[in-house]
Amino acid sequence: MKLIIAIIKPFKLDDVREALTQVGVTGMTVTEVKGFGRQKGQTEIYRGAEYSTNMVPKIKIEVAVGADLVDRAVEAIQAAASTGAIGDGKIFVLDLGQAVRIRTGETNETAL
Repeated sequence: MKLIIAIIKPFKLDDVREALTQVGVTGMTVTEVKGFGRQKGQTEIYRGAEYSTNMVPKIKIEVAVGADLVDRAVEAIQAAASTGAIGDGKIFVLDLGQAVRIRTGETNETAL
């Protein structure tokens, strides 16, 4: 089992969700986050005044998948989230030690 964490641009969320559904991912967790990478923030205008922010709004997606689905899920996220511009985001893949479905007590692959 693997945990895929993707940080993407907010307007790409629906595209990524649809792409993951097509490859067989049945659920995900989505969180609104802020951060920066090579972009180093952005300039915004608020009430006519321009100001700089050092954090950029992003969406964090967490998906737990079986080992057989990892490559397809990562490819789907990358294809759906890409705009070709700086700040498209990152994808991280981590080992997932255990999963338990609270309602039924199912564990590991069957709990996903």
